[in-house]
Amino acid sequence: MKRFAWLTTLPLFALALPMFGQNSGNCGQPFEAPLASGTQVTMDLRAGDVEIIGTSKQGVRVSCDSSNDPSTKQVRISFAAGHLRVSGGPDNIRRFHYRIEVPTQSAVVVRCSAGNVSMSGLQGDKDVELKAGDLTISVGPPESYRVVEAQVLAGDLKANAWGVKKDGLGQNFRKDNPRGQYRLKANVLAGNLILK
Repeated sequence: MKRFAWLTTLPLFALALPMFGQNSGNCGQPFEAPLASGTQVTMDLRAGDVEIIGTSKQGVRVSCDSSNDPSTKQVRISFAAGHLRVSGGPDNIRRFHYRIEVPTQSAVVVRCSAGNVSMSGLQGDKDVELKAGDLTISVGPPESYRVVEAQVLAGDLKANAWGVKKDGLGQNFRKDNPRGQYRLKANVLAGNLILK
């Protein structure tokens, strides 16, 4: 009888899985998972036009739009332990756009391969890297940042909130403010970076 005792634990284990915050889905339907305000979210994102929005709601939500292209269902979404991953799907999805919503009070770490990434409505640390494309961050009050670091290897760097405008190769900008609260780090390998 003892050798079969583990079989009785399987249903209990299956019921316990949701408690660990493991969620997965695809772009065929909106995705939602629990996330408390004031926590850090790490995002590994596939190429596309990406909106990252801070909202007053709890939780993380992902919605996709690719002009009703059925192949978007092949794009996988997963969230576990504060780590959001959007991956897969065919590389030739045209104008693939998706929107990510997290609580306004969130610290975010974002890594994206290519596309146009915009971020707004967030109050917290931001660490964003984009290999190719345009990155636009609505920073809010510039005095709220303790450290700002921005770098573009090839392209334009515009930090309007701090009166900085640079173009060409190897552009960077740093601003320290001991009275600030948050840290902002933005890096674009090839493309344009706008902090507004």
